[in-house]
Amino acid sequence: MQKSPNARFNLSRYFPGHTGVVNPFVMGLVTGITALLTIIVVYVLVTMFEHKTDARSPYLRVVEVDETSTDPALWGKNWPHHYNQYLKTAGDKFYGGSSAMPESKLEEDPWLRRLYAGYAFSIDYREARGHAYMLYDQVVTERVNKRSQAGACLHCHASTTVLYRKVGLEAMGLPADESALAREFNQEAVVRGFRELSQKPYHKVLSLLADMPDGTPKESDKPFQSPPVGGFDPDTPHPEINLDNVHPVSCIDCHKPSTMDLRITRPGFLQGIADLAASEADTSIFPSIETWRKGSRKEPYNPNLSANRHEMRSFTCAQCHVEYYCGNKMTLTFPWSNGLKAEDIEADWEQRTFRDGSEFYDYEHGETGAKLFKAQHPEFELWSQGIHARSGVSCADCHMPYEREGAMKLSNHNVSSPMENINNACQTCHNVPENDLRDRILTIQANTAELRQRAAAAMTEMLDSILEAKASGFSETSLSEIYTLQRKAMWRLDYISSENSRGFHADQESAKILAESIDYARQATTAALRLRTTGSPDISDLPVEPVKGVTPR
Repeated sequence: MQKSPNARFNLSRYFPGHTGVVNPFVMGLVTGITALLTIIVVYVLVTMFEHKTDARSPYLRVVEVDETSTDPALWGKNWPHHYNQYLKTAGDKFYGGSSAMPESKLEEDPWLRRLYAGYAFSIDYREARGHAYMLYDQVVTERVNKRSQAGACLHCHASTTVLYRKVGLEAMGLPADESALAREFNQEAVVRGFRELSQKPYHKVLSLLADMPDGTPKESDKPFQSPPVGGFDPDTPHPEINLDNVHPVSCIDCHKPSTMDLRITRPGFLQGIADLAASEADTSIFPSIETWRKGSRKEPYNPNLSANRHEMRSFTCAQCHVEYYCGNKMTLTFPWSNGLKAEDIEADWEQRTFRDGSEFYDYEHGETGAKLFKAQHPEFELWSQGIHARSGVSCADCHMPYEREGAMKLSNHNVSSPMENINNACQTCHNVPENDLRDRILTIQANTAELRQRAAAAMTEMLDSILEAKASGFSETSLSEIYTLQRKAMWRLDYISSENSRGFHADQESAKILAESIDYARQATTAALRLRTTGSPDISDLPVEPVKGVTPR
């Protein structure tokens, strides 16, 4: 039977008790809600697609960067978010000039002058500032302007890869014009140039660096102020060097221009990590080294070929935040042939000699004449002995924590203390209130500072005792063992004093190292006093009180 076209849809046939008539308002409401839900679903799907696309292509390449692009401003055109954070390493504003220099550590801790007596650090040693200042503060320090220093110092404080590569290519008899420099990184040439320049005078290498292209026109504005060569003392002679093309460590030093992948560019680290891999030291925190050790070992370990991304988030930092020798008697050296512990590094230095075969040391102590080692800033080494390294936490996880910018997951390039960003840096792993975490950190640092002051007091008493023994006429030969104890005590105090986490990177290891410093200092003090004491009484026959119980009467 054919239905009438005007017949209404009768619900009573399907739902007994229903009147059989659908309210037009209800039908309209249902239709509207359906349409709205459809729009929302489509919007969500489109947004998800756009976010996935953004995540796959997190930047728009506005300009081309190549292997000569040391100017970070050029990279900033392609990666503006990262660049703006990089600029923040200078704070709200870049502060240059003598009146804006950071506080002197020598004034805060006067005992440092005695620790570094005879070494350039005893005339100028200041608090560290952000990455933006790493070149500026080195160029103006009195350490390089009132004392002769090696060009190796620029290995970590400037963007040096172009210079190293140019000098290396020339030494290898290969083309080294600007197009050749821009074309490829050429690690072999970089290492060769580094070796050629490492022992050259500081200002000579600085002047060569000033002649390198930086990827931008000469008239480009620098992101940071150029330092005055020679510092702020008008009586200090200095060469005329235009540093407009010279930059502190920049994007190119940690990233490939073509892909932005992390990479190692510093030859000192490449050699140091290869030495560590070839050693018998525990490297369980570095899976790629463990894998390399199980292989053929035909080629030295190379992090650019073997390290995973998580390891690279520590290795890129370890290019500079480490202990090394950067004097003018041998090529800049990372002392990791025995391992990364303070005593492993000490043993490395003890077994090394200079190229002429003479004993290795950093400086002769200005008061006692003992030959000593100088610790630089062993953050990577101390971190490797701490709970965070053993837990798989990289340097960047804390100092460059991940954050969200729209759909993109980025590392924060305002490299700073985790204390400045506890939420992202700490609470990602620690489900603890921010104030509690801050208190934990400050407690560790305060305890380390107190123990460091005790070690400093033991050091000064040791020096006084040695000087008294010298004044009493004892020969250098009779003092040689005491000098060894002095070196061990001062190495350990300097190691923790120069490390910039104030013990936090490995609090128990820091306490151990400072306790050893106190012990060696006391041994040296006792030995020096015994030298001056003649006819000491025999104590072997003195009576010993017998055991009388827990609470004797």
